[in-house]
Amino acid sequence: MSGAHNFASGMGGIRTAGDLVARMEIARGMKINEAKEYVAKKLGVSVVDLSDPVVMNELRKDLDIGSAYVLPGVAQGIDAKFRIAELLDIEINSVKKFEERIGRKLK
Repeated sequence: MSGAHNFASGMGGIRTAGDLVARMEIARGMKINEAKEYVAKKLGVSVVDLSDPVVMNELRKDLDIGSAYVLPGVAQGIDAKFRIAELLDIEINSVKKFEERIGRKLK
């Protein structure tokens, strides 16, 4: 876990795609380069773009998957996590628990 956190922080976390790469490392046990390639493919950008804060800020707004700053009309919290889970095709614990609590799967 600490290794994934270090890599995510080094990529800029939610300012870029570090949080998404870390999720893939943890959720699927991917190595850093494999996780970067997977995320880049899912987002439709190059691996280099994953660490570009300008590119990722615009992409995060377009995909509505949260940003480092609170922006009007951009998903935050659990709303962003739902989108991330669907985009990366992974299970996120808080999303799963929310769906269990309401008794149905949201999409």
